[in-house]
Amino acid sequence: MDDPFDSDPEMEEITEELQTNRPASAAAMIQEHLEQQNNIPLNIGITGESGSGKSTFVNAFRGIDNRDERAAPTGVVETTSDVAPYPHPNYPNVTLWDLPGIGTTRFPADKYLQHVGFEKFDFFIIISADRFRENDVKLAQEIQRMKKKFYFVRSKIDHNLHDAERSQREFNAEKTLTQIRENCIQGLQKQGVESPQVFLVSSFELHLHDFRLLQETLERELPAHKRKALLCALPNISRGIINKKKEVLQSTVKYYASLSAFVESAPMPGFTVIIADLSIAFKAIKMYQVTFGLDSESLQNFALSAGVSVADLRAVMTSPAAAIEINKDLVTNVIYYSSGQTLITAAEEAYRFIPRFGIPEAMSLPFITTHNVLSISLSMLAEDAQRVFTRALALNTSV
Repeated sequence: MDDPFDSDPEMEEITEELQTNRPASAAAMIQEHLEQQNNIPLNIGITGESGSGKSTFVNAFRGIDNRDERAAPTGVVETTSDVAPYPHPNYPNVTLWDLPGIGTTRFPADKYLQHVGFEKFDFFIIISADRFRENDVKLAQEIQRMKKKFYFVRSKIDHNLHDAERSQREFNAEKTLTQIRENCIQGLQKQGVESPQVFLVSSFELHLHDFRLLQETLERELPAHKRKALLCALPNISRGIINKKKEVLQSTVKYYASLSAFVESAPMPGFTVIIADLSIAFKAIKMYQVTFGLDSESLQNFALSAGVSVADLRAVMTSPAAAIEINKDLVTNVIYYSSGQTLITAAEEAYRFIPRFGIPEAMSLPFITTHNVLSISLSMLAEDAQRVFTRALALNTSV
């Protein structure tokens, strides 16, 4: 097993507190670290001309159907007259801002950015349903001058492919997509945009075309501390994203396990030497469930957008923590389920980690057991997320 404390300055500080016999201080540091990590703001500005599909993109990114009461309003006419924030339903620290199309305001590009408050945005996505026009280019150049990142998204690609298939004698989807992409890039270059990044996206089929490339680009170009916020908020549109979410969540297990061992609480009867505070495991497993989109609300939203039934998706789920309300009884069942796999190795793992990091011997078994219980729960939920995605693909090719 890889050492969960390798190259972690935060855990080194916590270890110092333990070595000076201050577990309460160490617990407070862990709690503060978790709260900071879960509240890192990520603000994404979405702009484009009227009818470009901004609002539909905002809703799709947030995993919300256009018909949802929390959805950004959509329509064939400009529905955004001012800056409108749309927080992610599960990660309110991640906000997509539906910005008025620059062509619908009275402001030139430089004044437009002041109008929408460009300082708060981590990056901008400029959307067009056909070609990128002069206003889009002016805005991109002004964003670049302000030393912010921007990305061009060519939307409604599903419509373009459908039209091409109906009108071309020898239709080839990949050739059509390549032509659209090259035309966009060449048009932007002719208007003075250097090395434009253009992504072809269908907001109703995010798993197709370039959304995954957009996700990978954002992940690569965002500061490290913002990547977790992005990954956790992304919809499950590929197996790769699900795997990356698992990696991000696995990095939190050591903190929750340490916190469980350090806090002073009244353990449940029968679990005194296993888990010091069941509510900590409960909180972590709930977060894992929501991040993978396996809570009841997220699963219903996914089924609605995919055009499949919730029952079909639930049928492939095996984790006891999937698609049901997380409570302490459930966590207790998970502990029982995993105990045979964890207690055999708990003592060995304790001797490996505990002396090195100064965790009191009495806390060693709670730490190791909690670490393993959360790791097993995380793996089960990640596997269920993969099964749900695969099942939706098999039932409906629009997923």
